[in-house]
Amino acid sequence: MTARAMVSPDKVLVLNTGSSSIKFSLFGGASPELLLKGRIENLFSGPTRFVVQDGANHPVHEQAWPEALDHAAGMRALLAFLDARTDGHGLRAVGHRIVHGGALYSGPQRLDEAVLAALEELVPLAPLHLPHNLAAVRAAMDMAPGVPQVGCFDTAFHRAQPALAQAFALPREITERGIRRYGFHGLSYEYIASRLPHADPALAQARVVAAHLGNGASMCAMRAGRSVASSMGFTAVDGLPMGTRCGAVDPGVVLYLIDQLGMDVAAVQDLLYLRSGLLGVSGISSDMRELEGSAAPSARLAIDLMVYRIGRELGSLAAALGGIDALVFSGGIGENSVALRAAVCRDAGWLGVELDPVANAGELAGVARISAPTSAVSVWVVPANEELMIARHTLNILDGIHG
Repeated sequence: MTARAMVSPDKVLVLNTGSSSIKFSLFGGASPELLLKGRIENLFSGPTRFVVQDGANHPVHEQAWPEALDHAAGMRALLAFLDARTDGHGLRAVGHRIVHGGALYSGPQRLDEAVLAALEELVPLAPLHLPHNLAAVRAAMDMAPGVPQVGCFDTAFHRAQPALAQAFALPREITERGIRRYGFHGLSYEYIASRLPHADPALAQARVVAAHLGNGASMCAMRAGRSVASSMGFTAVDGLPMGTRCGAVDPGVVLYLIDQLGMDVAAVQDLLYLRSGLLGVSGISSDMRELEGSAAPSARLAIDLMVYRIGRELGSLAAALGGIDALVFSGGIGENSVALRAAVCRDAGWLGVELDPVANAGELAGVARISAPTSAVSVWVVPANEELMIARHTLNILDGIHG
């Protein structure tokens, strides 16, 4: 950022960095309000593409490079674009989505070299995600010196769970190395917990099971807005079948793959994370939209398996809560698949769930109730907004507000 761009900063940049992409949102004001959003994709593989929209989803900018950019070059392009768009008002801070905070961090954290060194020690807990998160932090620090950097951890929301909910039945010398159930998608669940009481004040103290269903998928039990249990555990591959991740699998399967099929760690990791889930079962796609539009029996099987596993996890999480008052759908699949929501709610009839088919199939805007008035369990769709949660946390850290 230039010296000009550092005058009167009033904007927060939110970054969500993956192995081949940088997703970003720019917020302004104390509210904060979404001003711009976009992504830089196809890093390393090329051609790299840079797309920007405004807060109302209107196209603002598009750019492509025939060669493949890396994370550092992508960050330079992003910051140069923002510098030209901010009319001399630069960044007040950068908020980063960081997948893992381990047992160290139960809330957002101002990032410095000491914190980054501690997070580097956690890379073995999230080797496919954390290195890219930390690379983005270091790039932003180098390119925007003096701009505060704040880390918001996907595991932090679940640190409030009871100790038993986080424990594995393993020897102490193993668990003391940090082997426990961490849970993920915490920023999404925290946002859901913040929105529900505005839709129905009674939900502030309710027993809620929320399902964040997208390419990554998980479920979380919440009581009075706090995490009680979650479907994901030590890693983000546990729990539900996902786009390309297998979800819960007997550990003996991993031993079989190694012992009988001669697979090494890299091959097992590739199988469980990248070649399983909806893609692996269907053999067609990891995209729910494609599977719902396919007549192939394997596509139907992949969808049915996901619905079945959601029902199993729903029963488990309801048991952890001692009952359920509300069920929430979020994430790309949860927000957009009318058929999946209907199937999950049909199977959850034993809990008292009764769907309103017209509301479920209607045009949903914002937080929407889709259950029948007579349903013992209210059912909601809450659009995911992890970026806004990160922007709020970042501003609170800067203003000295915690919790």
